[in-house]
Amino acid sequence: MSKQLDKRRLRAGIVGGGRGAFIGAVHRIAAELDGQALVVAGAMSSDPQTARESAAAWYLHRCYESYTAMALEESRRADGIEFVIVATPNNLHYPVVRAFLEAGIHVVCDKPMTFTLAEAEQLTRVVEGGKVLLCLTHTYTGYPAVRQARAMVASGALGQLRKALVEYNQDWLMTPLEKTGNKQAEWRTDPSRAGASCCVGDIGTHAQNLLEFISGRRVTALCADLTSFVSGRPLDDDANMLLRLDGGAKGTLVCSQVACGEENSLAIRLYGSDGGLEWHQQEPNTLIFKPATGPWQYLRAGKSFDAAAAKAAIRTPAGHPEGYLEAFATIYRDFIADVRRVAGGQAAAQDYPTARDGVRGMRFIEKAVESSRLGAQWVDL
Repeated sequence: MSKQLDKRRLRAGIVGGGRGAFIGAVHRIAAELDGQALVVAGAMSSDPQTARESAAAWYLHRCYESYTAMALEESRRADGIEFVIVATPNNLHYPVVRAFLEAGIHVVCDKPMTFTLAEAEQLTRVVEGGKVLLCLTHTYTGYPAVRQARAMVASGALGQLRKALVEYNQDWLMTPLEKTGNKQAEWRTDPSRAGASCCVGDIGTHAQNLLEFISGRRVTALCADLTSFVSGRPLDDDANMLLRLDGGAKGTLVCSQVACGEENSLAIRLYGSDGGLEWHQQEPNTLIFKPATGPWQYLRAGKSFDAAAAKAAIRTPAGHPEGYLEAFATIYRDFIADVRRVAGGQAAAQDYPTARDGVRGMRFIEKAVESSRLGAQWVDL
């Protein structure tokens, strides 16, 4: 591959994300939004016809019928891709990601990183043993308000962290949607493709990652109660947890995909000895600061955020809504900057979720399931 990456847009490929998938198009928009990359190749489905039709609909230059053929061919081409997007069901993450890492191609992977914790640990060893980057798309860390919140916590604005409340509630799986032909519901509720958990794996890991990202504290132990409310569903669609964080803070994490009336309600509240913070994903440009000695402050993106990382993630003037796609694109922009750095012989900054975050997420899933099976007993992470 050419190493003159500072002179052109990067070439990207995608595995999965074909016709009928939601997240594939989101990845493409995010990767291309800032003009830093262009998706040119794909193995978009295990079904050859769907793969061809999906690639044609995206006007891709090259279409492959298998990810193994794609990894091999793209690694050999003078105009091969610099990174690949992995947007498959969870059970395929490990073999696909490993194939491209071993071919010397950087990877952006959907979360959770793998099907099992053992697979995540193995991929981390592969990444840390080489010079290839792995980015995990915990999208919500790309919001300017989230980065402002992280900077405020790190600066001591909240004092000693005492309590953390994080929740992620949806209602799209209130009914047995998986039995109606909905592909997204089918694989997420199928243990052979999703893994040990549906709700915790799908959205609970986002809540856990957001909490650890903003607070700078890791969950050290949890007590979880997982439930499948829809009759016949083999995996959880609801979870309630108590958390212990390093440094002594306590917290709760609630996630549900059967919360009637909720859309994509991710929210976090942090309370310290000197102040509190509150953020809602469905009102992403506003961060609420609650100082102990004064009135609440409604901080707004583009107007009152002062953290460098927050300001760098803002693309439009104050008052212009920026949301999910822009947050997703910020993850890509930071990752692509690292691909350029590595190609130029520099160290990667890695200010985005990495393989280590992937291991954290998989351990969180495993321990939540373990705790619930033990009758909601405390378990250590």
